[in-house]
Amino acid sequence: MSTDLEETASTTSWCCASCGICEVDDIKLKKCAACKSIRYCSVTCQREHRPQHKAECKKRVAELRDEILFRQPESSHLGDCPICLLPLSLDVQKSPMQSCCSKVICNGCMVAHILHNKGGKNYACPFCRHEYSKDDKTETDVNVMKRIEVNDPVAIRESAIRYGKSGDLGTAMEYFKKAAALGDAEAHYQLGMSYTIGRGVERNAKKEKYHMEEAAIGGHPAARDAVGIMEMRMGNQDRAMKHFIIAATLGHDGAMDSLRMGHALGGGVRKEDVDIALGAYQAAVDATKSPQRDIAEKYLAEFAALG
Repeated sequence: MSTDLEETASTTSWCCASCGICEVDDIKLKKCAACKSIRYCSVTCQREHRPQHKAECKKRVAELRDEILFRQPESSHLGDCPICLLPLSLDVQKSPMQSCCSKVICNGCMVAHILHNKGGKNYACPFCRHEYSKDDKTETDVNVMKRIEVNDPVAIRESAIRYGKSGDLGTAMEYFKKAAALGDAEAHYQLGMSYTIGRGVERNAKKEKYHMEEAAIGGHPAARDAVGIMEMRMGNQDRAMKHFIIAATLGHDGAMDSLRMGHALGGGVRKEDVDIALGAYQAAVDATKSPQRDIAEKYLAEFAALG
């Protein structure tokens, strides 16, 4: 927080920043909705004080946004496999979503479950144990619709992706926005990409940046890398490198390459920073590996080779 705003906040924390009246039993003060640093006794006082407060308010809002934006996520937006509890790989092909419960399960647990139940009549979800009929091809769609009806953001987002692939971009954008409103980082990323290239919506740099930042805050490494690239284009090298470091720490290849390039080209990235980021990057990648997942990868490769 800036010094001026700190002084203002300390003297007005219990007094109206405009008229100076103090909070008592019959007078309740409300914080500025944007910066939350000063209080007012009425809307009239807030409007009258707006010209004096506007610049500091805007500055504090930006500071608050950066505090959230540059916070290192504990994990990627994918989180952990709900069965083995190991971090999911950023390669989404290695972790399919179950339509019955919307859980994303790693291939290691999927294959282990299949091999354990080999010869069973029907396939059952490894997580919720819902059984799928081999003959009912519409069951998946029915299950997804059930999840959408209870506002499951993962099911809504996956439906948006399917609508997009089928060419129904209007419905896809509607579903992406709904999933994003429910806090789904991937939906925010998809919206950011849509506003970048004008897919189903008009290109809009402001909305692109907003959705990419929201996805980055949610732990989406690719979105974080994209925000870093935006900052680079705007000449904000230090901010860009911070984003690349966070993304690399989550195991993102492109961000790690950007850090190496930033150091090689004298872009203000120290070798120590690259080394630390590389260690964190490798740790994130290694955390997604396990003997069970290695077995699954070999099993799926052999199965694919059979045609």
